[in-house]
Amino acid sequence: MTRVAFQGERGAFSEDAVAAFFPQAEAVPCPDFESVFRAVDRGAVEYGMVPVENLLEGTVAAVNDLLLENDLVIVGEVLVPVVHCLIVHPGTGLEDIARVYSHPQALGQCRSFLAKYPGWEKVPAYDTAGSVRTIRDRGLREEAAIASRRAAGVYGMEVLREGIQNSGDNFTRFFALQRSSRLLDTGDKTSLIFATRNVPGALYEAMGSFAGRGINMTKVESRPRRGRAWEYVFFVDIDGHVNDPRVAEALTDLVRKAVFVKVLGSYARARPLDGQ
Repeated sequence: MTRVAFQGERGAFSEDAVAAFFPQAEAVPCPDFESVFRAVDRGAVEYGMVPVENLLEGTVAAVNDLLLENDLVIVGEVLVPVVHCLIVHPGTGLEDIARVYSHPQALGQCRSFLAKYPGWEKVPAYDTAGSVRTIRDRGLREEAAIASRRAAGVYGMEVLREGIQNSGDNFTRFFALQRSSRLLDTGDKTSLIFATRNVPGALYEAMGSFAGRGINMTKVESRPRRGRAWEYVFFVDIDGHVNDPRVAEALTDLVRKAVFVKVLGSYARARPLDGQ
């Protein structure tokens, strides 16, 4: 059976992404993103599944850094609907809650709901589903967690409020990663990273490699390069496959203009899944 590593505990949204993209695979939980990349790179699993951005809270910076630093290939993407629930011990009411645990991204995605209860302590945790397991194991009725309805079921807890995220239109984008020496042969989307010289017009010229050939750039984001003060890299998504003539020509031109270029993968564009 195919094994796919994900960050978090059973019931995490990352596990939902694994089930959506690899419906027959065994999902393997890992404590952090580095462990997911390491498991794939060392061959302990065939694939990894990692979140790269959320519609409300933006990029998952730690994953972008790891994409730059490792040599795994993107073989697909999946969009998972994120419906956050306030999860408690059975029989607990809103008036009983003093502390709420969840991943910082989830706390941010539920900021409007949490603002209605200023007396609650908001406690960051490493994982949404893991926070449910934590409050279950601690057994304190005054503690709640924010996670998926499935996480509540996994750990025998109760959903007190459902859909508490700031917007009903909340999706997280995930990448499926594989250790491979080559990119997929098919696909309609490409992700890459590049850096330019620190001179006027360098970024403009680099972007021109795509614009001048009519290639749509669906995402452009800069990130500081770890370990190199005041140096930045650009994460870019474009329409098309690296083997498409226009894309291949644009990348060849970009290589001449940039300090370095790293193609992360060409793959099939994801379509949103139905709501949970």
